[in-house]
Amino acid sequence: MMEPTTQTTDAAAPADLLYSEAEDDLRAAVRALLADRCDAPTVLTRAESDTPYDPRLWASLTTEMGLAGLLVPEKLGGQGATHREAAVVLEELGRSVAPAPYLTSAVVAAETLLACDTQNGAVAELLVPLADGRAVVVLVAPLAASADTGLSGAVSADADGALSGRVTGVADAAAATVLLVPARDGLYAVEAGAAGATVKSLTPLDLTRPLATVTFDGAAGKRLADSAAEPVRRGLLAGAGLLASEQLGLAEWCLEEVVRYTRDRKQFNRPVGSFQALKHRMAQLWLEVVSARAAARNAADALATGSADTRLAVAVAQVYCSRVAVHAAEECVQLHGGIGMTWEHPAHLYLKRAKSDAIALGAPGRHKETLADLMDLRAP
Repeated sequence: MMEPTTQTTDAAAPADLLYSEAEDDLRAAVRALLADRCDAPTVLTRAESDTPYDPRLWASLTTEMGLAGLLVPEKLGGQGATHREAAVVLEELGRSVAPAPYLTSAVVAAETLLACDTQNGAVAELLVPLADGRAVVVLVAPLAASADTGLSGAVSADADGALSGRVTGVADAAAATVLLVPARDGLYAVEAGAAGATVKSLTPLDLTRPLATVTFDGAAGKRLADSAAEPVRRGLLAGAGLLASEQLGLAEWCLEEVVRYTRDRKQFNRPVGSFQALKHRMAQLWLEVVSARAAARNAADALATGSADTRLAVAVAQVYCSRVAVHAAEECVQLHGGIGMTWEHPAHLYLKRAKSDAIALGAPGRHKETLADLMDLRAP
């Protein structure tokens, strides 16, 4: 059993941005699994298929390694770890652009459920299968929804708990076994495939994170909370904070791949990476990735410790890491020359994931507004 990071709510305590030995061991295990089950050719093949998710990979990540339950307390069947460990997993998933519903189920949905009353039997009954990988739980919210803007209340429930409404752009809904539905009068759980619940796939930019439109027409829902506002806010905030770690992993892979390729590729009998202009571009990218690591680790640590500055840390991480991930992916495509533009090379998968992540869980502009609001609140 992994030892969770010690938690503290002391706002004056400095953030610990270094990786612990347990986190390094976790990284090594996840990276080895993904190298074996989720290499670039496999991801490309999956992206072109009608079933982008690999059930065997998901079972290995969740049932065998217990990663779906990192944020879930041990008494509810989870690992009792923290957001720091979940961030390490997301870094590795980002490095391989793994088509797995980890962010949506193990982070956003798990955090949303944990913000409800876990003494409620219906909540506990859902957290246990989520934690051990038997259930993929997805929050029915647009991918672009943010903790600060909330949801529009597109779904309503009648007195019997029958749900009606339509939400579009829901990430990983096609992989869900349970849909977590924020309605105007509460939070509900609906079994995927239940009568009156329809999931229609959309064509996304990022084929490794499918989107869908979810429609409810009298679907029976199980009430989990009287209000969805605070649980959803917490779920989306944790998702945005840990999305920065996925963006970090993506940017790190792009930088390493560019350095490898420009070292091996020769022109005029010299490695192309030896040319001064390319050295400058890669050095600048390295500086950006290092800074992104600090921002992402700070957000994960703030979430793990319950820091009073969590909203600030998450907003900073999203504003910066979104830009760095897109820039790193663009450089990866461009510095590979012609091969970087081909479908066979995985660079385009990273660019599409980076572009998709940049508008997920609140676009950078939304997070900049949050920063401005927080700074105004702190002004003397």
